Amino acid sequence: MSEPIVAQKSPLPIEVEAGKDYWWCACGQSKRQPFCDGSHKGTEFTPLKWTAEASSRKFFCGCKHTKASPFCDGSHKGL
Repeated sequence: MSEPIVAQKSPLPIEVEAGKDYWWCACGQSKRQPFCDGSHKGTEFTPLKWTAEASSRKFFCGCKHTKASPFCDGSHKGL
């Protein structure tokens, strides 16, 4: 498996809405970070669907190397 592109080396804080689906970009190519815009087409990457259980602020991974997808786990600190 190839490595994703590092979109940014910090998390992206996003206010999410309860019950709404979010599609996290796993490839790093999306122009709508941290969410998918279809740029992965033709690659081995696929976006990750996540549904918000409650309205709150979440910190989505920007480096695409997290082990806690779609959220930041601090992996960017080692890149």
